[in-house]
Amino acid sequence: MLVCDVCGQALSSETAVRRHLRRTHLGRQPRCPLCGVATAPGCEELRRHIEAAHPEPGPPGARRPELAEGLPECPFCGEAAGRELEAHVRARHGHLLGAPGTGGNIRDLELAQRLQTEEDKRQRSEEEKREREEFKKLQRQYGLDNSGGYKQQFLKNMEREVDRGRMQPFEYHKRKADMMECLAFGIDDGKTKTSGIIEALCKYYQNENKDVRRVWLSTGVDHFHSSLGDRGWGCGYRNFQMLLSSLLQNSLYNDCLRDTTLIPSIPKIQSMIEDAWKEGFDPHGASHFNNRLHGSKAWIGACEIYSLLTNLRIKCQIIDFHKPTGPMGTHPRLFEWVLHYYSTDNEGGAKVVCTSKPPIYLQHQGHSRTVVGIEEKKNKTLCLLLFDPGCPSQEMQKLLKQNSDGTSLKLLRRFVGSLKEKQYQIVAVDGVLSLEEKAARCHASQVLTSEKIP
Repeated sequence: MLVCDVCGQALSSETAVRRHLRRTHLGRQPRCPLCGVATAPGCEELRRHIEAAHPEPGPPGARRPELAEGLPECPFCGEAAGRELEAHVRARHGHLLGAPGTGGNIRDLELAQRLQTEEDKRQRSEEEKREREEFKKLQRQYGLDNSGGYKQQFLKNMEREVDRGRMQPFEYHKRKADMMECLAFGIDDGKTKTSGIIEALCKYYQNENKDVRRVWLSTGVDHFHSSLGDRGWGCGYRNFQMLLSSLLQNSLYNDCLRDTTLIPSIPKIQSMIEDAWKEGFDPHGASHFNNRLHGSKAWIGACEIYSLLTNLRIKCQIIDFHKPTGPMGTHPRLFEWVLHYYSTDNEGGAKVVCTSKPPIYLQHQGHSRTVVGIEEKKNKTLCLLLFDPGCPSQEMQKLLKQNSDGTSLKLLRRFVGSLKEKQYQIVAVDGVLSLEEKAARCHASQVLTSEKIP
């Protein structure tokens, strides 16, 4: 059995070798596939020429050391060419291709083109697979993977607590019954709520004499933290509950909230946002969620809060702090805006100003919090006071028993150097809308772009 020295194909006889070389590699005139030099007919003559004129390291027939695994090989020299196979053949072995219509040599070009096409197809397939995996990962991350919502997560996490011995079966059944009742009425169970913090802060600042020059506080705000049912994705809903708890204490919003006298549950808030979408608010945002939030673990942000409030005829605006305005990625303009929000109409000389202003919804990539006030230090620096849904009730209740040194205020205080996300958005409430104004804002929201701070 003979073997072609060019491609290694097994052949039955010398005649078959000659025929193979003519038809597959060299056309009618035998030429070296590496340099194009004409050789005498016969596989043996061609082999001798290649060994003499083009020696390679290693034993005869050894694989080229530089040949990469898994890449298309050049049909002439065996070198790995990857996606550039056709370009490699034209540049390195163009003299072997001949003119159009020269028969066998054209087949080598066709082979190179076919191999490159297959490699391109493989690369596209791998890229599409990676994109699908990334998309599924994002769906899971943002709760859009149809894995269930608040109710399903609550039950699953309680079952896990029972399995680990952290919850007794009777407690599981009691909490399940309580949850089902609250969901049926669309109200929050209040188990993650802490009230009275703003009042406790007001008393503390009255007696604080160290470094606070002035402080402005929102109207009373209840703190809500994430529970077993929304841990990992419910911060936007919890911040809305905080904002709503303040609005419910302000008679200005009684008419807007006459159908919302109690704090709604997270599934109910999801339905309220869907109602706003049905009214025509933010169709682009609605399409992102496929017009459905209820029964999902979807994250919400400033646009959903805006749509929900506006549909309730509560006047609000989105302010986009789209880039840092201070050194080292800080946002001093954000702090200045919040100070102006609270200090407008409150320019008196009192050290502690308990304003009638609702809290502010503060959003950044991956999380949201509620601004409930701002401090101005004696050295003129500013410090935001934030309620974080990620902070549990046990910690927040420490603020109700404020120590004279104010150490527990670390839970709330955020200085300029603490907020270094690339971009922030806030939703600020400022009054009530008429029906005409609501309709106008609904129309405008269909082409809405956030106001941007330069």
